[in-house]
This record gives sequence, structure tokens and C-alpha cells, in this order.
Amino acid sequence: MGPVNDTKTALVTGANKGIGFAIAQGLGPVGFRVAVGARDDARRETAVERLRAAGVDAFGVALDVTSDESVAEAVEAVEKEAGRLDVLVNNAGIAGRIDDDGQDPTTLDLDVVRTVLETNVFGVVRVTNAMLPLLRRSDAPRIVNMSSNMGSLTLRTGPVLAAYAPSKTMLNAITTQYARRFADTGIIVNSACPGYVATDFTGFNAPRTPEQGAAIAIRLATLPDDGPRGGFFDDEGPVPW
Repeated sequence: MGPVNDTKTALVTGANKGIGFAIAQGLGPVGFRVAVGARDDARRETAVERLRAAGVDAFGVALDVTSDESVAEAVEAVEKEAGRLDVLVNNAGIAGRIDDDGQDPTTLDLDVVRTVLETNVFGVVRVTNAMLPLLRRSDAPRIVNMSSNMGSLTLRTGPVLAAYAPSKTMLNAITTQYARRFADTGIIVNSACPGYVATDFTGFNAPRTPEQGAAIAIRLATLPDDGPRGGFFDDEGPVPW
């Protein structure tokens, strides 16, 4: 490895398992040093060890996306370790409680909505804005927001989940606002849909592997300077809003 300045660094939030781990694993071979963002210390350390065993240059970053203090400390950790950030993948997300009809719109538990939005939307804004000074030091900064076609108002896929699905709709809307704001900069931001992936999120009852789900995120993280901005993409191409 050459000097730190020659090595691109990517931060993946919620990277200790599932799609986040697969994204971290996939970014290694395409030239990235990967910061594994995760709340749980033991799970984070295990993920870093697994990535290193697979040949990925990885380091852990304690990160709770719902905490201003934790995010500020994560910025300091990335700056100390790498000096800048080239890619941010906002992958951390939660489904929210689904028992007792908590996400049936007619019996919606607003506390469930608040909790889901705190991670899936506010957490993305919190992390993105905190990391912007480090991203601006990059020659080719990229931001990838992990969304879901359940948030598509056109497709309306999946079960009725009146907290989770709208959280992804709002995440997509925020993505377009960032893209407009960054239009005259080198920062490229897009939303990614990984598809229906077998993780603990889906009870491992889904047709796609985490590696398949990670592919679109890796593609959007490595876009050329003339790549698309403010879009919503899966493996097949643009996803309807």
C-alpha cells in the first residue's frame, strides 16, 4: 500500500452484516480501503477480521447513525485514519416493528414511524452532512443511499409496511435534493435498490444473495465523473419513482 493519499477510502454504515458487509467486501478488490461502520463493538470487530481474512484493507468505526455524538466521533476517526473520504454508502437501515399491526396504516403506531425515520432518513442526513468536509477532500466523491423499490410510489412492491416503505420514499426524495444541491460540484449521489436479498432483514427467505444485492451499490460508488446523478437504480437500470 502506498501513502494514505493514494488509497481511496469508503465508509459503509451498517457494514457488520448482510448487504452492508457484502458492499464492504466488494469495494476492497476495486481499490478501496473500507471503514466498517457499526454500532456493536463485537460484531464490528468480527466483520473487520472477516474482511481482512478475505484480503480487504478494512478498519472499524464505531457508528450509531441516530446519535449526533457518535457520528461526530466517527468523522474524527475516519479523518485520523484516512484524512479524507471518497465514498459514503448509507446502508444502515431498519424495518421497524411489524407485530401487532404496527405498520398497518389503519392502526399505525407513530412511535414505530419515528423510530424507522430516525435511522432510515434522519440518520442518512446526519451522517452525510457530518462527512461532507471529508468527502469534499476527495477527487471523486460518491454517496450511495441504500433504498428499496418498496419506496417506489409507482411499483408499490412488497407487503404493506406503512413506516418502512415511506421511509425509503423519503430517502429517495432527500437523495434528489442532495443531487440538486451538488449539481455544480464533483459530489455524485444516487439511490440504490439491492432487490429482495436473503438477510436477517428478510428472515433469509429471499432469492438474491447479499453479493448480488451489493453489486449496484458498488457500481454507483465507482461511477465516472459523468455518471448519473440523483437517480434510483437497480441491476436492471433506473427504478421508477
